[in-house]
Amino acid sequence: MSITLVTGSYIFAGLCFILALAGLSKHETAKRGNIFGMVGMGFALVFTILGTVLATTGATPTTGGPNWAIAAILIAMVIGAGVGVTMAVRVEMTGMPQLIALLHSFVGLTAVLVGWNAYFEPMATDSAGLHRGELFVGVFIGAVTFTGSIIAYLKLSAKMKSKPLMLPHHNAINLGAVVVIIGLTVWFVIDPHLWQLIVMTAVSLALGVHLVTSIGGGDMPVVVSMLNSYSGWAAAAAGFTLNNDLLIITGALVGSSGAYLSYIMCKAMNRSFISVIAGGFGSDGQVTGEEKDYGEHHETTAPEVAAMLKSAGSVIITPGYGMAVAQAQAAVADLTAKLRATGVTVRFGIHPVAGRLPGHMNVLLAEAKVPYDIVLEMDEINDDFPNTDVVLVIGANDTVNPAAQDDPTSPIAGMPVLEVWKAGTVVVFKRSMNTGYAGVQNPLFFKDNTLMLFGDAKERVEDIIKAL
Repeated sequence: MSITLVTGSYIFAGLCFILALAGLSKHETAKRGNIFGMVGMGFALVFTILGTVLATTGATPTTGGPNWAIAAILIAMVIGAGVGVTMAVRVEMTGMPQLIALLHSFVGLTAVLVGWNAYFEPMATDSAGLHRGELFVGVFIGAVTFTGSIIAYLKLSAKMKSKPLMLPHHNAINLGAVVVIIGLTVWFVIDPHLWQLIVMTAVSLALGVHLVTSIGGGDMPVVVSMLNSYSGWAAAAAGFTLNNDLLIITGALVGSSGAYLSYIMCKAMNRSFISVIAGGFGSDGQVTGEEKDYGEHHETTAPEVAAMLKSAGSVIITPGYGMAVAQAQAAVADLTAKLRATGVTVRFGIHPVAGRLPGHMNVLLAEAKVPYDIVLEMDEINDDFPNTDVVLVIGANDTVNPAAQDDPTSPIAGMPVLEVWKAGTVVVFKRSMNTGYAGVQNPLFFKDNTLMLFGDAKERVEDIIKAL
């Protein structure tokens, strides 16, 4: 066993991670992408331990007693694996967004601990300044990621109100914190003191809290993606501090892909990335825009919807977070199969920010074994609504809101949405007439061609299947 072999394994693991990202970009190759990711992580773990053995024993196994460093790593791995497996088995699909946010916080905390540990380690004289800069930046990114992810977890799990916190001059507060951190970084590189690291860590932790509390419910999918990017850069910074090539590669991959995904989602919402970071829109379900009288809504029943579907030639289903809450994806898949068996053309229209994390609806439908080829993105299906007989809006709200196009005063004005109202008939599955997660009233519910089907989405879909 040699250091060269360990380095080579890191390159192999890095290639696996690249192939994993490439595979996860499409439904058809997602499973293969996950396998590449698991193989790469397996190699990374095994050869990291072997590298530690070489570093602590001079390239030969110790014979003088137990290697406590290796024992500590193995114990930590067993505990971590146990916690990870337990969380993965117990979590419901509706809990995935907050679980991902919580996992991001672990990465941020790790970067903070690595940076603090590096401060107390001896530094080579010729590279001490550069090394101090690396650890300072790593602690900064890690601290922001840690507290920001905790706040995101609390908001997504409804343990904290999603209404944005708007302190007076909140943008100036953020800018001031960044200026202080930059000044401390320069000072720390030139003349390091422990108090500088303490102050910077405290300011960064507070900045992470303020950044995410200033963002409302409507922007939370972008926040999850943004924190994913932060966690990647935190890992890369830790890699520089530890002189670990694999951490640098992996962190850069996660950071850059997360940043690009955030850009795509902001574009899909007609939002600037800077505005999302500086402060968002949304609330805990209260109307944030002007409350208007759109008239009376029209209710329907499951047997009536079944009759409409029997005579329909084409149907589009647009799911949202309500489908995840009701765990209705399996019932929706059964309904889709029955309709397709009778010759009805059924497709799905997915908004980029439907749900509370990127790809939330795609994951749910894949779990329910819905064929990949009938699951289409918003840009692919929006032009087809005028030629569609029936649209089933299952748990979606803000992503099908015509106010985004018709009302320039709406908080979601300019956001691209699924134009479901252009279809022959729209059936909206909802528990009540309450607003969606962004807290914006939806005039779709009052249109002449819209019918409201109230109740639990899973139960109503099952009632429709029985009526068919």
